[in-house]
Amino acid sequence: MRLIVNGQQAFGRAALEGILEAGKDEVVGVYTAPDKEGRPADPLKEAALEHGLPLFQPANYKDRDVLDQMRALDADLMVMAYMIIFVPEEARDTPRFGSICFHPSLLPLHRGPSSINWPIIWGSTKTGLTWFYPDDGLDEGDILLQREVEIGPDETLGDIYFKKIFPLGIETTLEVCDLFRSGNPPRTPQDESKATYESWCRKKDVRIDWGRPVADVYNMIRGASPQPGALTTLAEAEVQVFDSRRAEGGGTADLAPGEVVSVSEDGVTVQSGGGRILIKRVRPAGGGKISAAEWASAAGVTAGTRLGS
Repeated sequence: MRLIVNGQQAFGRAALEGILEAGKDEVVGVYTAPDKEGRPADPLKEAALEHGLPLFQPANYKDRDVLDQMRALDADLMVMAYMIIFVPEEARDTPRFGSICFHPSLLPLHRGPSSINWPIIWGSTKTGLTWFYPDDGLDEGDILLQREVEIGPDETLGDIYFKKIFPLGIETTLEVCDLFRSGNPPRTPQDESKATYESWCRKKDVRIDWGRPVADVYNMIRGASPQPGALTTLAEAEVQVFDSRRAEGGGTADLAPGEVVSVSEDGVTVQSGGGRILIKRVRPAGGGKISAAEWASAAGVTAGTRLGS
């Protein structure tokens, strides 16, 4: 088949390179977002240039010249891998078979841009990925293919995306192309009664309330690591919390929520609602990521120090 690959970032690049390595299809054009001043070139753009492929970076897919240019490629299918720009119907339908789009959740659950953060934060034990036929709605459109992944009790956003969803997404990129090549690819409507939408997971959404149940606090830290990083405070200065683990010990009337129980080489153990969390890595305001033990030493954190929200 003749393919257009449209996307951004490392996933877009890996999808393109997977297609090229498989050697079953011809990539007739690569589309990615316009360059941003002062920022490095997008990884997908770099890959297209390295492989000598036609590269396009339109700011508006409604532009007549852009649409004419896309039609001239005479593509069979557009593979949309990690999209941040809206592509309207006229452009999506330009290839013979239309377009397919990747989304890192089990649609219709978790439509929106932070679809991996939220299920971890809310304590879900599974998520997955979906390839679907995009329409003008956000992450709406019939489902082509889905794959489920387990969320382990200690896994973070980084673990789920980079170790599970990312490689499975690249693997299924080739599967969905095979489905079109073989004819009659599946098409299943999304169940709107189960649809959820969540917006960006931002710093304001992951401020730690140490008085909440320890499981909720731990899930928030996991779901925000490495991005955007759960927030606590030390003497009103923000501290982002990344790697952590549940620690032994339960609730006690002698310890306040957010009170440091102990400091060791392993990290800083903090009291939460009904349990404790060992913080292993942090980023103090204005600094880089460091071990929690190093931070504690530099900031004077000891048993009895109180962290805020």
